[in-house]
Amino acid sequence: MTRLPAIFALVFAMALLSLTAAAQDEPSLVVEALDKVLPGNVKGDVHYNPGSGRMEGTNGIYVQYKDISLMADGGSVDSQSLEVELDGHVRIQTGDALWVGEHARYNLKTRQLHAEEFRTGKFPVFAGGQGLSGDVNANVFTGTNVYVTTDDYSDPSVRLRAKRIRVIPNKSVEMWNATLWAKGVPVFYFPYYQRNLGLHANNLNFLPGYRSSYGAYLLNDYTWYYSDELDGKVHLDYRTKRGVGVGPDFNLHMDRWGDAAFRYYYLHDDRPYNGTNGVTNPGPIPQNRQRFNLTYQATPATNLNVKSVVDYQTDPLMEHDFFESAFRDNPQPYTFVEINPWWENWSLDAEATPRVNTFFDEVARLPDIRLTGFRQELGQTPLYYDSQSSVGYYRKFLAETNGLDQFQYSAGRADTYHQILLPWTFFNWLNVAPRVGGRLTYYGSESGPAATNSETYRTVFNTGVGTSFKSTRLWAGATNSLLQVDGLRHVIEPSANYVYVPTPSATPNQLPQFDSDQPSLLLLPLDFPDYANIDSVDSQNVIRFGVRNTLQTKRDGQVENLLDWNILLDWRLDPNGRTNNLGAPGPQKTFDDLYSKLLFRPRTWLTLESQLRQDINSDRLNLAFHEITFSPNERWSWGLGHWYLANGFPAVGGESQNLVTSTFFFRVNDNYAARIADYFNAQDGRLQEQSYTLYRDLRSWTGGLTFRVINNINRPVDYTIAFSFSLKFNPRTKVGDDTVRPYRLVGE
Repeated sequence: MTRLPAIFALVFAMALLSLTAAAQDEPSLVVEALDKVLPGNVKGDVHYNPGSGRMEGTNGIYVQYKDISLMADGGSVDSQSLEVELDGHVRIQTGDALWVGEHARYNLKTRQLHAEEFRTGKFPVFAGGQGLSGDVNANVFTGTNVYVTTDDYSDPSVRLRAKRIRVIPNKSVEMWNATLWAKGVPVFYFPYYQRNLGLHANNLNFLPGYRSSYGAYLLNDYTWYYSDELDGKVHLDYRTKRGVGVGPDFNLHMDRWGDAAFRYYYLHDDRPYNGTNGVTNPGPIPQNRQRFNLTYQATPATNLNVKSVVDYQTDPLMEHDFFESAFRDNPQPYTFVEINPWWENWSLDAEATPRVNTFFDEVARLPDIRLTGFRQELGQTPLYYDSQSSVGYYRKFLAETNGLDQFQYSAGRADTYHQILLPWTFFNWLNVAPRVGGRLTYYGSESGPAATNSETYRTVFNTGVGTSFKSTRLWAGATNSLLQVDGLRHVIEPSANYVYVPTPSATPNQLPQFDSDQPSLLLLPLDFPDYANIDSVDSQNVIRFGVRNTLQTKRDGQVENLLDWNILLDWRLDPNGRTNNLGAPGPQKTFDDLYSKLLFRPRTWLTLESQLRQDINSDRLNLAFHEITFSPNERWSWGLGHWYLANGFPAVGGESQNLVTSTFFFRVNDNYAARIADYFNAQDGRLQEQSYTLYRDLRSWTGGLTFRVINNINRPVDYTIAFSFSLKFNPRTKVGDDTVRPYRLVGE
């Protein structure tokens, strides 16, 4: 009898040994009481039955095997077959898929799943039903008496019920004997229904509305998916005052050979001049209006890029009238083909830009080939070298007027520029980089009605020196609750860049102007080759002074800029009389505009931005942009801005502007939100544009009702009201797109 406890101990040890051996066979299997994984649950119990080889749990069981997690009120696990049976509040998660039900059987080895009264889903598609079976490895599931919905609610109002279903997550769903239910009412029957899921879902979008220049309109597009290589869209629009518009889009995906997109749109315009009231010299507008766009981009090798855009329009206002978003992004598109191979120190760029639209000013390049040598060390010397050389044939055109071709002149040009730099650091803090360079340019004889110049060689010499240093100071103990300051670091970077270019052998007025200075809101570069307007190179004797101040602090454990302020000023030591400070003909002034750019974030939810150009010679403000943005939470945000341009800036004849903008967003609750945008012209006291949008969450759909008024000078007031809505799983506009491109709320 004294040996009996020892025998029991031996049997118990052998049972533990067998359990340990099973765990060693399946080292990633974990079976525990749920309260050990999620503290706070009712104390559970898991015990091992050596006779059956099963582990059973009550009051909460947790099973983990590789990337699979299972939880339930109770269940059992066969340690040999890895068959799991679970009951009550069952949750099975594998990867990003989640299954919820009341009873389930799951084999951890074969990944075969059988569930009852299940629910599953991954935004934007959710499903539920009475019976489910599937193979998780093959990612294919079948079910009976199942519904599918895009409603992200526990009780969906719109659902598609079917007797039988086959689902491949993120790819497709097939249904047999399916009925569409809305608010508990059957509205349509499908003997068989199939739909692509995710990014490749076929869908129909339509946008009804009314606009003064359109009349009532309905914009429709059907997005289709054929394969991973081909998808597209078909547009069918109707505007009561303008007529029917139609066109297809095709997108071709060719892996390493790139992506191509083809877009075509045709409209027989019943009133082609309806949208051009007040537009200066709109030119002839045909009734048959078309837009054709072809884009291609590829990286067939790691060091090779290929880009191409073909953009044809029948008239300059085609996009202005019907594709407002594209027009505001790029009012003067052009056609080009570009091939760009590059290496560690060199880049070759070949570009051709034929003239396709005759109603824009343009320089046709047939072709333009450029070789760029990036800044690189010369052997074992302290010297550095960079260069840029180009050759091409160019034709300059002005916009066609009254049907007359405005070809000006053409010529060939070959240009090469080379520069040597010697960067030094003195006292371990002062950076000094003297440089010297030279340029040789050949121009062929001009031809064309406006040709005046014969064959010319131009030489240019340049030299200069850039200096800068950086100084920092840290106040580790500085705090300020108002500005959310937790420690403060100040970084100051003064700089001075001296550029000297003696008068070239040929001045700009003796050369054809293909790459010439254009009026600019920002300061043009001074250094070569950053200054890329080859034909406008002229004498310079100037110092550009700059100072950058940065204040940094810690917020939420991360270093963040509290303030970033950059100031620039050009001092012309010897102003020339041919090119003014704005890049247009005219004498330079001693001082260019004082330029300031400021970004200030006094709180994580408050941002202030500012850009200024002040003419210190005449004490005139040329440009001012200010914006303050409040975004304290996800409930509301407000942006308030001011835009000012002086009369005649940046180009002679340019009209002054003084515009105040306001954009306010407010989310009332989970179902409603509103957006208000106003543009007030302070110069003439006119509310130039106003837009009001009410958003509504329609469960499976989202909708936006927009009312917009545009009040431009010398044009009738343009009223628009539109209702845009789309399925949540495939929205018509991306998140935030209505802020960047609000015109998408009322059209294209």
